[in-house]
Amino acid sequence: MHTGRRYGILQTLTWSRRNLLVPLGWALLPTALYELGDLHWLALPWLPISLVGVALAFYLGFKNKASYDRLWEARKIWGAIVNASRSWAFTARDLVTDLHASAPAEPGVLQDERAALVLRHAAWLDALRHQLRRVKSWEHQGSLYDRLRQTGAPEYREDLTEQLERSLPASEAGEVLAQINPAAHLLANQSRALSRLRASDLLDGFAHMELQKLLHELMAQQGKAERIKNFPFPRQYATINSFFVWTFAVLVPFGMLEEFGQLGEGLAWLAVPFSALVSWVFLTTDQIGEWSENPFEGMPNDVPISSMARGIERDILQMIGREDLPPSRAADGMIEF
Repeated sequence: MHTGRRYGILQTLTWSRRNLLVPLGWALLPTALYELGDLHWLALPWLPISLVGVALAFYLGFKNKASYDRLWEARKIWGAIVNASRSWAFTARDLVTDLHASAPAEPGVLQDERAALVLRHAAWLDALRHQLRRVKSWEHQGSLYDRLRQTGAPEYREDLTEQLERSLPASEAGEVLAQINPAAHLLANQSRALSRLRASDLLDGFAHMELQKLLHELMAQQGKAERIKNFPFPRQYATINSFFVWTFAVLVPFGMLEEFGQLGEGLAWLAVPFSALVSWVFLTTDQIGEWSENPFEGMPNDVPISSMARGIERDILQMIGREDLPPSRAADGMIEF
């Protein structure tokens, strides 16, 4: 995710270059026919074209607001995961105890049980981020986007089995990976572990209830993230919007020919840069909405779940006294295009 204060002008022109160069090339054709071929009938009244532009601006505003809502909801979901994860770690650390057991636990048992709960949660974060990175049919496809993913989000270069085995026994990692939804299965394993600790009197009824509440919260946040991932921005809005904005970009130079032609001999050529500028504004606004629709696909402006998951992992491991923490991941580690 880009985390600088803003994109520079060269960066902006780079990732929106198609929106500028294609209208620029297109505007040359009617302008050349108007000026060199003396085909003045190509000029269209600007008023009806401007009405299309006004209507399109309202429609673009609706689409971008809806796209931004999806992006911001995704960020809020992962913010809630951050909070619940920290709560899970210190609650497991402090409430898994033998104070209410009939006999003291063996040395190291309590620490091992606490660590197992925290490490399984780290594995859940790995499984969840990998599931959210799976490319859907409605997300960006093609060699450019594959390159952005491979050089950006680490999930497209990592092996999930290796990631899970950092935190889980190999047997549990294999069992989890055989499931349809590994992340949900890991939460189910956490619930099973809590029941075993309760039966062993290493967890009292209140602590068991509090940890189960946190599991329910984590499952709810996972479900919300899956809803955004698995249900696309309605295709009718995305499709028609693109049709409308490109139709407007095609019409713009025809509406500007007479406007600039009236200014003097040869000034109709000014329709070329101004048409490109107007079209660039509308097309880039549409592109911003399009790139905000799917906030988990691993593009440069998506929610940085890879770095957030690693930050959570470092926090919760430190809470149980681990010193060999995995390296942090920069949120702006993705290339720009």
